[in-house]
Amino acid sequence: MITTDRMAAVDANAAALGVPRKQLMESSGNAVARAVREVADPGATVALCCGRGNNGGDAFVAARFLSAYDATVHLLGRPESIRTDIARENWTALETAEIPTEVVTDAADLALGDPDVVVDAMLGSGATGALREPERTAARLINESDAAVVAVDVPSGIDADTGEPTGSDADAGEPTGSDADTSEPSKIITDSGIHVDADRVVTFHDEKPGLAALDAEVTVADIGIPAAAERFTGPGDLLGLARDPNSHKGENGEVLVVGGGPYTGAPSLAARAALRAGADLVRVACPETVAREVQGFSADLIVRELPGDRIGPNHLDRVRDLADANDVVVLGPGLGDGDGSAEFVREFLTAYGGRAVVDADALRVVPTVETDAELICTPHQGELVGMGGETADDPNERAALVRSFAAEIGHTLLVKGAYDVIAGGGNGDEVRLNRTGNPGMTVGGTGDVLAGAVGALAAQTDPFRAAAVGAYVNGTAGDLAAAENGYGLVATDLIDRLPEAMRDE
Repeated sequence: MITTDRMAAVDANAAALGVPRKQLMESSGNAVARAVREVADPGATVALCCGRGNNGGDAFVAARFLSAYDATVHLLGRPESIRTDIARENWTALETAEIPTEVVTDAADLALGDPDVVVDAMLGSGATGALREPERTAARLINESDAAVVAVDVPSGIDADTGEPTGSDADAGEPTGSDADTSEPSKIITDSGIHVDADRVVTFHDEKPGLAALDAEVTVADIGIPAAAERFTGPGDLLGLARDPNSHKGENGEVLVVGGGPYTGAPSLAARAALRAGADLVRVACPETVAREVQGFSADLIVRELPGDRIGPNHLDRVRDLADANDVVVLGPGLGDGDGSAEFVREFLTAYGGRAVVDADALRVVPTVETDAELICTPHQGELVGMGGETADDPNERAALVRSFAAEIGHTLLVKGAYDVIAGGGNGDEVRLNRTGNPGMTVGGTGDVLAGAVGALAAQTDPFRAAAVGAYVNGTAGDLAAAENGYGLVATDLIDRLPEAMRDE
């Protein structure tokens, strides 16, 4: 099964792979037409009730495949308000082909007649809230009819993820036109939100979780989305990460980077990357001996000094207090591999219950620690083996090994390589590959940039998605840097390109 949010991402990823959205709409419409042919013989009357988005566009295409039927397309709204280019093109094709159409700008004017089949293509799986006019009246008319009802993707007014109505009648306001009818045909739902009661649903690519709860026959149509659109990260994975225009400082993530001592560059790179990846505030907890150098890398960082020249168990209370004031901790950049540092990581994670990105020398402690924290571990393949995991040259075999080890340790893994492998820490089969990036990124510091970017993302979304998106944008930033600098790129080149890499256009 696939959720509506994930389906939107996969659809966008397919387009990025070179599969035109118009081609997918053609396949979807053909599938809808097949469903109509299965419930009615040639010559039957078909009313296609269409919205102004791609759901309606699917039905515009379907109408072209129903030449043996008496089909009429009812557009709910003005043609100039059709929202996508491909849907608009298919509407124009209907007019040019002289396929019967009706434009409905007032719910009171909607008349479906007495069709044998109604195609519900008003709202797709991403719609939320109670039905409004004219869709509300259309849903009532559809439910009052004796026609066989075929819904496109999901019945209008139903949440595809839950199977529940998207709103209640009270949310939609007082009925008008035919909504004022007080009769109660068997298909009308009034107490739990008006929605279309479909006999058959044609959904695409994979079944949506809520459809199983419906009293309807569900058909999953293969419309030609390649498996790579799900398996590999892509621009679709960035959908939904936009910043709320009404947000305030701190609401888009506060990140604490804990590291430094032997090294100053690593924690600075991670912290600056977290800012460029969208965190509002980034603090760095580091030994006092390197605090001035870390601060010197950027005036945007908030540096918290820790006594001494190495982070150790004596700093636990201070770091715990700092961690509690942040959304995510990035633990490990520049920390070093001293015994005191390892003991600090072990004790910190044992008591910590928040979310953390674990990188570099802190990684080797993770398999030996029992913690309630949500961890995102970012090892390269050598570090993975040092943690007790296994690797392989073949990406698919390596993905299976990483998934197994992630389930074993109970944490999300992002294993860096020519193909990054991202696996969730549960017992499910969440695994994704990322192939952005280039050989120039073998230069030191790019892993620190990745850790910081993942930290910022983990403040806004779940660990698996943060790791997958982080791998994608870090590699994309590296590709942008390589296009300008070739293999002479350095880690700092990636940081300023992260905002461009995070655009979902």
